[in-house]
Amino acid sequence: MNSIKYLLTQTINTIKDEGIKSFIKKTYVYISNGMKRPEQECKDVLFINGCTLPHPKRYRIDHQREQLQSNGISTDEVFYEELTLEHQKYYRAFVFFRCPITDTIKEFIQKAKYNNKTIFYDIDDLVFDKEYTKTIKYLDTMSEDERNLYYDGVKRMGDTLKLCDYATTTTNRLALELQKYVKEVYINKNVASEKMCQLSMDAVKEVIKDENKVILGYLSGSITHNPDFELILPVIIKLMEKYKNVYLKIVGILDIPKKLEQFKDRIIFEKFTDWTNLPKIIASLDINLAPIEDTLFNEAKSENKWMEAGLVKVPTIASKVGAFKIIKNNDDGILVSNNENNWYEELEKLILSKEKREMLGKKAYDRIMKEYISTYSGYNYTKFIKSKLTKSIAFILPTTNISGGVNVIIKHCNILRNNGYDVFIINMDKYENNVINNDGEIDVISCLKTQIRCHLNKMVASLWTTVYFAKQYNNVDKIAYLVQNFETNFLKYGNNVKQIANTTYTFDDIEYLTISKWCENWLINDFERQVKYAPNGINLNQFSVTKREFKGKIRILIEGNSEDYYKNVDESFEIVNKLDRDKYEIKYLSYQGEPKKWYYVDEFLHKVPYDEVGKIYNSADILIKSSILESFSYPPLEMMATGGISVVAPNDGNIEYLKNEENCLLYEPGNIADAIKKIEMIRTDEELRNKLIQGGIETAKSREWSKVEKDILKIYN
Repeated sequence: MNSIKYLLTQTINTIKDEGIKSFIKKTYVYISNGMKRPEQECKDVLFINGCTLPHPKRYRIDHQREQLQSNGISTDEVFYEELTLEHQKYYRAFVFFRCPITDTIKEFIQKAKYNNKTIFYDIDDLVFDKEYTKTIKYLDTMSEDERNLYYDGVKRMGDTLKLCDYATTTTNRLALELQKYVKEVYINKNVASEKMCQLSMDAVKEVIKDENKVILGYLSGSITHNPDFELILPVIIKLMEKYKNVYLKIVGILDIPKKLEQFKDRIIFEKFTDWTNLPKIIASLDINLAPIEDTLFNEAKSENKWMEAGLVKVPTIASKVGAFKIIKNNDDGILVSNNENNWYEELEKLILSKEKREMLGKKAYDRIMKEYISTYSGYNYTKFIKSKLTKSIAFILPTTNISGGVNVIIKHCNILRNNGYDVFIINMDKYENNVINNDGEIDVISCLKTQIRCHLNKMVASLWTTVYFAKQYNNVDKIAYLVQNFETNFLKYGNNVKQIANTTYTFDDIEYLTISKWCENWLINDFERQVKYAPNGINLNQFSVTKREFKGKIRILIEGNSEDYYKNVDESFEIVNKLDRDKYEIKYLSYQGEPKKWYYVDEFLHKVPYDEVGKIYNSADILIKSSILESFSYPPLEMMATGGISVVAPNDGNIEYLKNEENCLLYEPGNIADAIKKIEMIRTDEELRNKLIQGGIETAKSREWSKVEKDILKIYN
């Protein structure tokens, strides 16, 4: 709150010296940065990496992040073991990549769904069900303990998948299988990053090939690929026997068959290396070999080998299996069936024709540069992610300290969340403690600690100081202002800030909302604004009826901040100070200000949690409320709901529901004697008391939140 006070003290000089535009800009910069570098950021999508292998993580997290960021979606990533429940409130959606289930992930997803965040599962292999992985031949070489550990990881990935809303993947076959687990699957094929492009272009320029050699390349990637290489082993042997200029370069992990030992002088080994070295290695090849067994597991694999070779203009000859079918045969690559004759025939043609190799490599390069680069290929993926995000609304508050206006906003937040919105509070104070009450929990993010970068469908300002923050935020579809009072009158005459507060009712690019008929009227009549109105409500579960006896001392409650002149608490105490203390007991409830020395108070109730306020009303017989200015005055309605009686000075913000001698007694503002007379009438007239109590209870029932919920939802649509 100190930061807001500081901001206001700087306002007058800024307006005088630099004008309103400069004030607005400086206000936004101060609040959004908190005069120091933000501790964290609030973004659109968080990727949670569950894979320890660098290659899959690079393609499915780094490259997809580039795609989204190139299309206006902000992202972050975290390793799954470092994920905390706190991450949930700083992002709108989450992508779990190959993540095994943990207790934290289970609780995290549950909390994210409670807040209507969207959960995606991304996977690039059939490693989420034992039925798929049991076909991997390499598993037969493992010990039973190793195999059981592997299967446990597979099951745990499947368990996480089942908790997600949607899946994203690389190939048609994977999508077909994933559809059994989630309601919708999107295919976002593997693409190259900007860095891969740069390294590949550099490699093409730098690598000089030996015209006397034709180098065949096999990039194995992992030890599970040995059976794939064995498919073409007889073909490789025959061709190397026939053509002495044919060499074989093997990159990665591969068990070299003894049958190739006779060609050891023409076999080049490259150990598993960092991906940044691969473009030069691949560029040194003349032909890229991509044999793959025709199995369900392999059908789900992507066309990475073809793409990586095409980036350096090297042609690929591949098995006609799974994703390799995207290759246009004899145009940007060669597709062959998995029989020896077909492989031998097509590979020999490539060995013998440099022109064909160059043509195929150039065509592959052209297609990849058009369809497979992160920056240029992410629009549809981004469109899919956006289409699955729930509608987002952020409310801006100067502080989350308890007050009537803050309570209204928190109630609106809970109603919106219960109806499927992704909703949170941006606090202009430094505190980020979530708001928790009987209705649920609302996330709170401090703009002094966190830089807000996520896309929002709507940002709702509250107090006038928050309007300027909203107007400077660019990543939002609509800005609204929930007007709960005529805040110009909050500031005394002669205060230059008054004109800035008043300006907030004049903006043409803001949608005006209110919960007060009085505010609706002056916004329309005085400022010609279009206004959406929803009536205020009350939670009757929190304010239960208690029968009053009106015997012994009558208990009077005064509510309001003594420091706010418009609450006019002084007048309430001028009234009670003149009452007979033998007949009346005085309670004072304040969320902020304390009693002044001259106040007569039997019991002071300070900063009572809102969930316990109902008990305070139940403990009193009469409420005195003397406010000069209210948009919608809650205390009289809350007192009515408990079966108590209100004595109130009428103002524009309470006459919407107060009816003199029907559900309350109204006294003439400033007329202390009139107020005392009304209090004495309540004490002595049982028939009047019963009438007012019954009328008050009926009024409160008509304002129960469930009866106004549809109206509230309508103003935010």
